[in-house]
Amino acid sequence: MKKRLTQHEEFEILKLVLDKFLWLGFGIMAFGFYQLAIAGIDQIWKGIAFVITGIVLLALFVVLLVKEYEVIK
Repeated sequence: MKKRLTQHEEFEILKLVLDKFLWLGFGIMAFGFYQLAIAGIDQIWKGIAFVITGIVLLALFVVLLVKEYEVIK
């Protein structure tokens, strides 16, 4: 028989998982900004690609959060 989680327990687990998404997205963006800071003109696209990847990951985080916990009034 499967154990059912309460809404509070489910939310606590979701916070643990989504915290990793935030750190990963921030880390990728920070690495991209670092690449932009040290890169020459010919390698600037590499840093921009990392920043855009971090933005996409954080946007995915927002979509998952809204989809999972949509507030219905």
